[in-house]
Amino acid sequence: MNNKKKLLQNSLIFLAVAFFSATIFFTLFQSRPQKNLVYSEVVDYFKNHKVSEYSFDLGTREMTIKLKDEQELRYIAPSANWMREDIKDYIKDYNEKNPDSKIKEIILPPKEPGWLATILPNLLTAAVVFLPLFFIMKRFSGSIVGDPSAHLGFTKAKVRNAFEDKKKATFQDVAGSEEEKEELKEIVDFLRFPKRYNELGATIPKGVLLVGPPGTGKTLLAKAVAGEAGVPFFSISGSEFVEMYVGLGASRVRDLFDQAKRSMPCIIFIDEIDSVGRHRGSGDRGGSDEREQTLNQLLVEMDGFGSNEGIIVMAATNRGDVLDRALLRPGRFDRQIVVGLPDVNDRESILKVHSKGKPFAPDVILKDIARSTAGFTGADLSNVLNEAALLTAREGLKSITMSKIKKAILKVVMGTEKKSKVISDKDKKITAYHESGHAVVNYFCPKHDPVNEISIIPIGFAGGYTLSLPEEDRAHVSKEEMIESIIVLLGGRISEYLIIGDISTGASNDIAKATEIARDMVTKYGMSETLGPIAYEEEREDQINRLSFPIGKNFSEKIASKIDEEVHKIISNAYRKSKEILVQNSNKLHEVAKYLIENEKMGAEKFKEIMKIS
Repeated sequence: MNNKKKLLQNSLIFLAVAFFSATIFFTLFQSRPQKNLVYSEVVDYFKNHKVSEYSFDLGTREMTIKLKDEQELRYIAPSANWMREDIKDYIKDYNEKNPDSKIKEIILPPKEPGWLATILPNLLTAAVVFLPLFFIMKRFSGSIVGDPSAHLGFTKAKVRNAFEDKKKATFQDVAGSEEEKEELKEIVDFLRFPKRYNELGATIPKGVLLVGPPGTGKTLLAKAVAGEAGVPFFSISGSEFVEMYVGLGASRVRDLFDQAKRSMPCIIFIDEIDSVGRHRGSGDRGGSDEREQTLNQLLVEMDGFGSNEGIIVMAATNRGDVLDRALLRPGRFDRQIVVGLPDVNDRESILKVHSKGKPFAPDVILKDIARSTAGFTGADLSNVLNEAALLTAREGLKSITMSKIKKAILKVVMGTEKKSKVISDKDKKITAYHESGHAVVNYFCPKHDPVNEISIIPIGFAGGYTLSLPEEDRAHVSKEEMIESIIVLLGGRISEYLIIGDISTGASNDIAKATEIARDMVTKYGMSETLGPIAYEEEREDQINRLSFPIGKNFSEKIASKIDEEVHKIISNAYRKSKEILVQNSNKLHEVAKYLIENEKMGAEKFKEIMKIS
């Protein structure tokens, strides 16, 4: 209905402009002759006695010439007297020779300009200046009387009402997250049947904070609550509150709640609330910056003197640790729901949702895909199936095969392969033995994730890769698993040294990761027998400002020296173990590298076949 009204308004404006333009055109140009002369042509017409009548306007210096064939022409003279004196001899000569057919001369006195010609320039100037300003003010008109910035709409919250959409999300659209949905169903039940709770004196949580990694479906859960309850759903991003002008964020918060009050009961959803809800006192300008004023207004609206019964505020963030504590107290965000990574059953359910409308080949088994994608979020799984569909369409196939899904998983994890990149034989050999070293050492580390694929095709910033995918979800990582990870990481550097006789820069990332794991084992997880179960962190969290930055060591130089010794000890032991595995299995290392040089890729089955050869 709004679109039809807007179309009608635009049509009327267009017709008015067209009518105005046509009126000006016909007023100014309809009575003028169509052909304009140059002075030499005027003289020729008089000289050759073709003129039967002419008129001359002393005001505009416009001469209109009527020829004997009834054609009318015009000429604009540079000056009145000069033009008439110049042709006077021709007119006089013609009249003397033709006394009965004198040229009729009509001299028009200067005319006062008409009212239209007088006011038209002023009207056009006013239109050019004021019409754009009028439309801008109309477009951004605010809702707060007496606020100058309201006339430009700066203080109006840019909310999106998902309730107006034809397709509403429900809990059936949210795959997995069963415990999270159970908690949110209580909110839905209250919005549907508030009397049931009020009779018992129960109050529903005023705010629900969804905390979890990006892509786990926090926004979709909030939309599903609104869809199930059948209430308006006002969605806004936290960053849309804060502007460079002081006070606008607070005004937008007030406007948001004013809009919500007109639609109670309803849900307000603030995405990425950490952009506005960060702990106060951490700003660059102390406690008076724009972000903190916005946060203060949000705190007042959520639990101030005003009554907001029937408004439930939901918010999502992946940085719950930086939020102001006043936001998290009872009466504001009473309930925090952790939306974690999906487990294998949840991943299978998510894949079923995103597989709708996609034709799969018989070899595609969603349960197998779910097992091989541990650690993937719902957004990652959606991206995997979409990439597989794109790869299938690119090759002109009609159904998505398992091989295309595996390629899509690799693309999501590692990036796009650079098959067209030209690689020298020397670099290809170095990469082949480097990746073979990782894979062979991995085979003899039973607690490490098994090898899924090996490649020496450049991908992302890497010259090749050894892809290891977990077979099951893990909640904890043991000390032995971390040590085996270091052993596998060092396998590439050791393989280069044993076979090529030299080392390259290709292992820089492996060394950095191995060092990070070893240092975390000592300083963070207390896995050092010498130093014991004590956390030695060089960076601590400032509990006042909720920021992590170096504030000095919490241990002595003697302890720092022991930490370095322990890290060196872990790396050295892992290096010896990795080297021992490769020396004892050098024949298998050569076999894997030879196959990679010839074929560039090796799958899990072929790798296991080579490793089982005695």
